[in-house]
Amino acid sequence: MRRHPRRGEAGREVSTGSAPSEKGAEVGRRIGVGLMYGLFRPRVLGAWKVPADGPLIFAINHSHNVDGPMVMGVAPRPTHFLIKKEAFIGPLDPFLTAIGQLKVDRDTTDRGAITRALGVLENGGVLGIFPEGTRGEGDFAALRAGLAYFAVRGGAPIVPVAVLGSSERRGRLIKALPPLRSRVDVVFGEPFDAGDGSGLRTRKALDAATERIQKQLAAHLENARRLTGR
Repeated sequence: MRRHPRRGEAGREVSTGSAPSEKGAEVGRRIGVGLMYGLFRPRVLGAWKVPADGPLIFAINHSHNVDGPMVMGVAPRPTHFLIKKEAFIGPLDPFLTAIGQLKVDRDTTDRGAITRALGVLENGGVLGIFPEGTRGEGDFAALRAGLAYFAVRGGAPIVPVAVLGSSERRGRLIKALPPLRSRVDVVFGEPFDAGDGSGLRTRKALDAATERIQKQLAAHLENARRLTGR
């Protein structure tokens, strides 16, 4: 069955042809499996809650650089992350692109990145987003509106993901990483819809969706901490 292209805000068609390769993301997932389980001791809870197919958004707390690769390696589905353009330097640029990751300019409205991200969802893929926008306490206390936009615009449920333990201690050999063979917990939550069912994408509707998302993510993080004792 031929998918009908979605329409942009000004009536433009959103081309899924610019979406990153699903095969590339699967290669990235396999690399992540080897690295994360080789370097650390991930404990994964709730992975069975992740829908086996269809468009999906992982909303992940962010307190350490290893959080993205960790989720990429332990998630049951290949994931396309929105990653700041500053990470695409030197040989990392072609590598990250080849494994299906999305370069985004956070200092402007990056329409190319938006189109590619919506293409991921249109093709039934998984989009990974750090809704806090940057590394911090990892407590979902302050969210940017981008997550709500992609969830409502792309018609994709959100799965909250809590990564715990990645920033507790620095490694002795490589201080930029958690200690080798340390335990990092990744807790997947129940999928939920961000919108109110109206399909509206007005500023007011997106602000309301962001508020709903923040409550869901904060509740998931609290539950994850209780489950893991962290």
